[in-house]
Amino acid sequence: MQDFEKLAELLFPAIDKTPEYYESLYPPRELPQGAVVTRFSPSPTGYLHFGGLYAASAEKMAAKTTGGVFFLRIEDTDKKREVENGIASITSGLRYFGITPDEGVTGPDTQTGNYGPYVQSQRAQIYQAFAKDLVKKGLAYPCFCTPEDLEEMRQKQENEDIKGYYGPYAKCRSLTFEEIQKNLAAGKSWTLRLRSQGQTDTKITFTDVIRGKIEMAQNVADVVLLKADGFPTYHFAHAVDDHLMRTTHVIRGDEWLASVPLHLELFRTLGFKPVKYAHIAPIMKNDGDGKRKLSKRKAPEAAVSYFEEAGYPAASVSEYIATILNSNFEDWRKANKTAPLADFPFSLKKMSISGALFDMMKLEDVSKNVISRMTCDEVYSLSRAWAEAHSPALLHLYDQSEERAKAILNIDRTGKNPRKDIAKWSEIENYISYFYDETFTPNYDLGDERLTNDLACAVLERYKTVFDPADDKDTWFAKIKEMCEPLGCTPNVKEYKKDPAAYRGHVGDLSTIIRVALTGRRNTPDLHAIIALLGRDTVEKRLQKAAAFYKEEK
Repeated sequence: MQDFEKLAELLFPAIDKTPEYYESLYPPRELPQGAVVTRFSPSPTGYLHFGGLYAASAEKMAAKTTGGVFFLRIEDTDKKREVENGIASITSGLRYFGITPDEGVTGPDTQTGNYGPYVQSQRAQIYQAFAKDLVKKGLAYPCFCTPEDLEEMRQKQENEDIKGYYGPYAKCRSLTFEEIQKNLAAGKSWTLRLRSQGQTDTKITFTDVIRGKIEMAQNVADVVLLKADGFPTYHFAHAVDDHLMRTTHVIRGDEWLASVPLHLELFRTLGFKPVKYAHIAPIMKNDGDGKRKLSKRKAPEAAVSYFEEAGYPAASVSEYIATILNSNFEDWRKANKTAPLADFPFSLKKMSISGALFDMMKLEDVSKNVISRMTCDEVYSLSRAWAEAHSPALLHLYDQSEERAKAILNIDRTGKNPRKDIAKWSEIENYISYFYDETFTPNYDLGDERLTNDLACAVLERYKTVFDPADDKDTWFAKIKEMCEPLGCTPNVKEYKKDPAAYRGHVGDLSTIIRVALTGRRNTPDLHAIIALLGRDTVEKRLQKAAAFYKEEK
């Protein structure tokens, strides 16, 4: 039998801290019973994916609902795949959507909390201390296999049911201390492998928080714990970090489900209480007659930057994510129309096993509802901030008069049933364009063959004689009604519907003609409010131009 303690000192001569030291450094958290501690642990290898935002939202909600902790950990041990500004992209993306960690990484060079460092590349000595302890106990060993050796092994296993570095294929598992010493002296590169205790004919059973009880084959592979550069593999770092940071629940994509036997073995081998796993299915998207994963290669909305650039409010995206996180969210929202999203009693057990479906039309509807509940000050402030980054044209309109812009945005916003016209800030420029002469585009199409050019001309000519911008809404509408009979129309819509042949139109048709003349649109917010904001000069000019058009087209 090898002298494992001697081997440990040979492999890790500079490591003088023990697992017991780190256990004291990171004591159990003092939290309420049942509190969930979760983490979002992306790698800085690209942009923040919508699936990542979805997972982070679930993690944040799970922690908040139980009075727990949500932290952000950066897993950057694969330096080859790391991209420039990767951490900044992650932290700024989360911040934009209101997912603020209770502790962890807050920026490229900033962290907060007592369980750090929260960047794995800064924790090398911690991993090596636990690795050294495993070597001392005979539970890990150095492997000197070359890439060529491993490729040869894979070829031999091509037709076998069990693949990996195990049993008869674990060439370095039985090396003597002298052989190891000789290899090190020769400068041979080495990795540290787990000495797995798994059996090929043994099953394990665990309970996934979302999927329920699952049975899988036990891990038998002597997986790599430390790479040749001294950095840990994901598997090893995950076990050490989640234990020391006192994580209770790991919420992650179902592509990691196959790794559970290994991860449970690592927790057991290290003497840790295992975390609870919740594996979420990938976000899907309709594709023709079928569905596919929301892919960054095929869908621009896969990157969360898409939503910011398009102008979806962060609150809208968060609300939409809640609708696909828990099946009962929409019922809760109907019963709690004005309650903050943070009040929703999120449950991991109510997440979909089959995978949530990304639906852009649903997002649009949700966003319209969210924006309709905002005050005009909120809409102005948020859309202006977006315009400063993405729309000089909208910013130009806003800069002409903040007071006027807010008044425009406030039309039909304060009643019991506010309008739901705006789904994203990029729509506002067009939404308000007819209030400004420089962006107003006349369009005299009435969209109804009943409304003839002759009638339109007559309505506008008469309206010019009674128009008064000082009229209140009731007076204004009374004048529209009074115009009806002399023009062969009825002020009563129900009366018109009973006998349409008896009239040229009804009071609503007169309003439509005036609306089209002033805005170029058949559907707008309250017409009286629009007229008041346009002002006398603009109204009179537009009425005159529209009347001239219909007269010419008669």
